[in-house]
Amino acid sequence: MRTISRGRRAAAASITAVGAIALLAACGTAGGGGGGTASEQEELGDFEGSVSILAWPGYVEDGSNDPEVDWVSGFTEKTGCAVVSKSYGTSDEAVSLMKTGDYDVVAASGDATLRLIAAGDVAPVNTDLIPSYAGVYDFLKEKEWNSVDGVSYGVPHGYGANLLMYNTDVVSPAPTSWDVVFDGASAYSGKVTSYDSPIYIADAAVYLMAHEPDLGITNPYALDETQFAAAVDLLKAQRSHVGEYWSDYLKEIQAFESGDSVVGTTWQVIQNVLAGEVSNTAVVLPDEGATGWSDTWMIASKAKSPNCAYAWLDWIASPEVNAQATAYFGEAPSSDAACDFRDDCEAYHAGDADYASKIWYWTTPIAECVDGRTDVECVDYSKWTEAWSEIKG
Repeated sequence: MRTISRGRRAAAASITAVGAIALLAACGTAGGGGGGTASEQEELGDFEGSVSILAWPGYVEDGSNDPEVDWVSGFTEKTGCAVVSKSYGTSDEAVSLMKTGDYDVVAASGDATLRLIAAGDVAPVNTDLIPSYAGVYDFLKEKEWNSVDGVSYGVPHGYGANLLMYNTDVVSPAPTSWDVVFDGASAYSGKVTSYDSPIYIADAAVYLMAHEPDLGITNPYALDETQFAAAVDLLKAQRSHVGEYWSDYLKEIQAFESGDSVVGTTWQVIQNVLAGEVSNTAVVLPDEGATGWSDTWMIASKAKSPNCAYAWLDWIASPEVNAQATAYFGEAPSSDAACDFRDDCEAYHAGDADYASKIWYWTTPIAECVDGRTDVECVDYSKWTEAWSEIKG
């Protein structure tokens, strides 16, 4: 089941152009104000008896897919809140579904959170009402993708980095830089693999931050026209060396097993799978840093069951449950305490603040630059989508 969930999650970062322009424009104009009118809940009341949850596949498991994978039943037994859940396949779909008002809770990635906040579809979250929040890693709290002006809009779930994978028999010396897939990609032409999503433009921006400092990039999701053009040009140059763009991680596994790919972007969970099957792959977090993800549990501004919603946020962030959910999905948990219930936290660098500081978590690029600049307008995600089509040709 994790294979299916993770594979579907792979496509999540790609926001389709249809409908995105208006939503991103709303983000750009709402800016720091958050765009919504909802206020945070001050105290908890009686549980309503049910809660409706919208989430990535694999985030709300009740044993129906696998009898041994169930962290929903315990929640219902404890609170009396029956869980009704729906899975979605892309961030764009999640944003659209949240507008229906049918859901109390949503698990959103950083390429959707700011849009939900700007549209007023989610409410500020009173973390004092969520005891488990205290244990969440500080480096995941109050970030630009889950808060506005110091106001929290949710509870972090898990996180991970987009790493550099290489075939140890072919790629030598062992790489420490993204150079092997950008300026030095010709050495492995035709066998370079890249993530298939407009958000991958940020990976090029991370590389340029280190290698072309005169561009002045300080955040890969806040690119003005000049900076954006440089990132796009880098990816167009890379295109001739890319053998395959991947969004389904099973295909990347197969490509590295067959030798069709020898170097490119990956996830730790992919290396974990390959390590059990072959012995000629390794991963590294390059010197320049990397992009990554940190998903957030958010509460609808018009939630019909706000008390059950708060109970769910506390439950899913509690150590044992968070350990189950993030292990099943293939990512680091949100707290040290969760590692007491996992035996693979070291592989995911869970809790390593220095490691985490090198990750640029997916954040919606909007016209109002998320790096704080006010003298320029940044390129919003609708234009990232257009550029990605040009890059791939």
